[in-house]
Amino acid sequence: MTETALLISGLGLLAYALFARRLASTILTGPMLFLALGLALDAFQVVDIVEAERALHILAETTLVIVLFSDAAALDLDRLRRRFSWPERMLVLGLPLAMLLGTIVGVALLPGWPIWEVALLAAILAPTDAALGQAVVTDPRVPPRVREALAVESGVNDGMALPAVLMFACLAVGGVHDQQQSSWLVFALEQIGLGTLTGVAVGAAGAFALSTALERGFSGRAFEGVGTFALAGLCYLCASEIGGNGFIAAFTGGLVYGRIMAQRSHFVFEFMESEGQLLMLGTFLLIGASMAAEAIAAAETAWIVLILASLLVVRPVAIWLSLKGSDAPPPVRAFMGWFGPRGLATALFALIVLDEFEMLTHGHEILTIAVLAVLGSTLLHGVTAAPGAGWIARRCEAEPPTEAVRAGETP
Repeated sequence: MTETALLISGLGLLAYALFARRLASTILTGPMLFLALGLALDAFQVVDIVEAERALHILAETTLVIVLFSDAAALDLDRLRRRFSWPERMLVLGLPLAMLLGTIVGVALLPGWPIWEVALLAAILAPTDAALGQAVVTDPRVPPRVREALAVESGVNDGMALPAVLMFACLAVGGVHDQQQSSWLVFALEQIGLGTLTGVAVGAAGAFALSTALERGFSGRAFEGVGTFALAGLCYLCASEIGGNGFIAAFTGGLVYGRIMAQRSHFVFEFMESEGQLLMLGTFLLIGASMAAEAIAAAETAWIVLILASLLVVRPVAIWLSLKGSDAPPPVRAFMGWFGPRGLATALFALIVLDEFEMLTHGHEILTIAVLAVLGSTLLHGVTAAPGAGWIARRCEAEPPTEAVRAGETP
């Protein structure tokens, strides 16, 4: 990026920091504003597109590694099993359902596409974004249990979707290129298996080392963040060196790290409120500056219909069905089905797939659709966040049986 672009970006970050609390009560969200700022930088030609794309790839991978690791480390699996039937259902049932329904819709709207590339696109569009959902999960008007369920789901589903994305990408490559038919399964097993094993080994070793250093006074809390960042990077790099997938390693490493460190780790719980926000806002800025205008110009009617179906039908229906039979009342099911914004994971998965699976016949189209989905979701979910929070608050107050929902209790 040019010095002028960096100067404008810095001023934008400062302005957002000054008015972030006031903006939280409006329909304007941080990702929305920084996507718009990126588009403005591109429109006024104060940014070098090639440099912005290169920076986006670096920042995107770094952000995804750290977000996957920190989200997994902050996840309390015991608490999830004890208290949260809703996120379990949304993750175990809702996420696969969204991929299945997305594939069915894609087959109808994208005739001529290989089935596995349609499934790959559906998997890329399935995970939701914790950053875009902040306007809802931090709104005190939303019942506590609803906020917690959405926070857990959005924090975990990108890690759970990643193996499906890689598997469908491998199937797509194997299905198109006959010479790959015998090797795609081996590649997939290496990516997922070696990535998982590396994450477990590196995460466990790093957690024990850091925990021991803190207990014996060799290190202090001020350096916990440095160790956590380094461990996330080591999970990614070690897995990549031996042929595993670094992103899966980061997620599994974070799970093991959080399990071993337990309540000793304060950094991972505070990360997304500070450094994580900066990384994600920077990513949205670069998406706007380097990819958004081109994606808008290349948009086709079938793609727009597919994206609207993903946002308005696929996700809401999948979540509604996954929560059927639970104690979630209809307004809550509808609310959680709608607030599944697509953002960081959708864009980054598409970038990763395009880089690592060059033989895909519709790789660039997949990336374009993913970027358009992020743009549409940022706008639609951003402008409906505050009104939606007010709506669910009124519905829960009007229905006495939902008192347990308001209190965050489970039967």
